[in-house]
Amino acid sequence: MDHDLLHIYPVSCPYCGEPLNLTMDTSAGEQAYVEDCAVCCRPIEVTLVMDGADWRLQVHRDDD
Repeated sequence: MDHDLLHIYPVSCPYCGEPLNLTMDTSAGEQAYVEDCAVCCRPIEVTLVMDGADWRLQVHRDDD
């Protein structure tokens, strides 16, 4: 696997505020999935999109 395609994004859980590091594989293209917070176990909506020449990661509450 090409490690240049793996990116670590520091984010905070939108529920409890716990800092999290999400590792994303940009070779898969734009992505959207749900990941549970390791601390509060609530579902976090994760979206990775191309923004011009850069990747942008967004996290949202599942109940928003």
